[in-house]
Amino acid sequence: MVSNGVARSYDQQMEEEEPLLTSNKNGSEDCFSQASLLMQEEVTSRDASLSSDGDAEFGGPEARKALEKRLLLKLDLRMSILIIIYILNYIDRNNASAARLRGFERDLGLHGTEFATILSILYVGYIIMQVPSNMFLNYVGKPSIYLPICMTIWGVISILTGITHNFVGALLTRFFLGFVEAAFFPGALFLLSKWYKRSELSLRTAILSCGSLLSNAFGALIASGILDTMEGKLGNAAWRWLFFIEGAMTVFVAICALFILPDFPETSSNWLSPQEIALAKKRMTEDTGMEDQEDAHLLDSKDDNKGLLGFLSKESGLYLAFTDWKVWWMALALTSMVVSLSFNAFFPTLSATMGFDRTRTLLLCAPPWIFATIVALFNSRHSDLTGERCWHIVVPLIVGLIGFVIAMSTMNIAARYVSLFLMAQSYAGFICFLAWISNTFARPPSKRAVALALVNAFSQLGNVAGSYVWPSGWGPTYRFSYAICISTNGLAIIMCFIFRQHLTFLNKRAAEKEEETGRRQFKYIL
Repeated sequence: MVSNGVARSYDQQMEEEEPLLTSNKNGSEDCFSQASLLMQEEVTSRDASLSSDGDAEFGGPEARKALEKRLLLKLDLRMSILIIIYILNYIDRNNASAARLRGFERDLGLHGTEFATILSILYVGYIIMQVPSNMFLNYVGKPSIYLPICMTIWGVISILTGITHNFVGALLTRFFLGFVEAAFFPGALFLLSKWYKRSELSLRTAILSCGSLLSNAFGALIASGILDTMEGKLGNAAWRWLFFIEGAMTVFVAICALFILPDFPETSSNWLSPQEIALAKKRMTEDTGMEDQEDAHLLDSKDDNKGLLGFLSKESGLYLAFTDWKVWWMALALTSMVVSLSFNAFFPTLSATMGFDRTRTLLLCAPPWIFATIVALFNSRHSDLTGERCWHIVVPLIVGLIGFVIAMSTMNIAARYVSLFLMAQSYAGFICFLAWISNTFARPPSKRAVALALVNAFSQLGNVAGSYVWPSGWGPTYRFSYAICISTNGLAIIMCFIFRQHLTFLNKRAAEKEEETGRRQFKYIL
């Protein structure tokens, strides 16, 4: 397709040559035909060479491929630290469930629903902070500093959880833990969306999200080792050591992340060449037909008010996100999905219903999440290759629904353990849904930042509700809990199908407009 620059050049040339052609209209018809033919050939030649001309600054198509491969390798290596951060993010978030097996409730004197309240209060902090955090991150453009600082703070708060002695102390540390942890996940998704094309994003999102899946697997193994060996050391209960050690690990990794995490393409000159930066920006423009920046009328300022105008553009992103019903539809769908996935925080408890001792119960938690990681990677890779999202979300959710039905139907040990595998793999659909959010709200970046944070923040209501879905009184069968999961899972599936149909309609309308105007239109990934 001819770019806007080429199209304008061609239009200008036509305007300049029109008087000449008009003045000679009484001349030879053959001459006129020859002139028209030459102009058509020129445009055809431009079309044919447009791709190579666009890559000229990189040394041609072949040189660009090599440069792009090198750029992606550098990116993937630096982004890999996000996986470790997410593992620790989930470990620090969910270690209370493991501590519950070794006296956490007893030592703090918890009764009734107080433990569930301690779990759910974390997500209140998430809800409050996610949108402001992503807006601030988009404004400052320095994730390499902002995210590690937040990580250091939540690591310290996790350590402080180990010195609490009552319900109020645990409640406060958990609230502020969620308040600070809220910066990471939407911030990481936004960072990925600034570097990777839509066809690359699902796999990278899956690799990142595998941090949460692996944390369920290896977090249980780490917890098992600490809880079995640290009881009574220096006069502290083993569950207190769990918070001390895992919090210290978080602080250490945060310090390392300061030197590894990249910033955005426009602020990454310290580790990329000018040519690589230019290619990084060009890739994102080619992916959607628009530059990955704010509206020109908000950013095109050379005076001292540019910072203020930049801030106003973030407000514009806030307005665009809050007034787009698609954001709220995806938020509701994800919230419903999160309720159905609430078994995650109670996985050791569900594993314990099979009747094994504490150590074996924690060890049995690992295989289902390792299996879920493999399924998520395969599912996301296939989603990127096919350019399809909806079915790659729905199919894992349906398989998870089968797992819920099995778990609520029998107390057979083998069947219940198989159900844990089926339930865990449903996270593959959840992960693909996260990529769908970034794909759907591609531009401007301020809207994408707010949309990612808003959908994730709203979905934390599902975690708050999910904290009360698994009361001890409903065990060991937890039939009512599984029934709730089946209902919310089914609702999420229906909402995904309806959303897909709407995006199909929007794509048809965009195709019609593209045919009328000759200009490339944004197309949604289905």
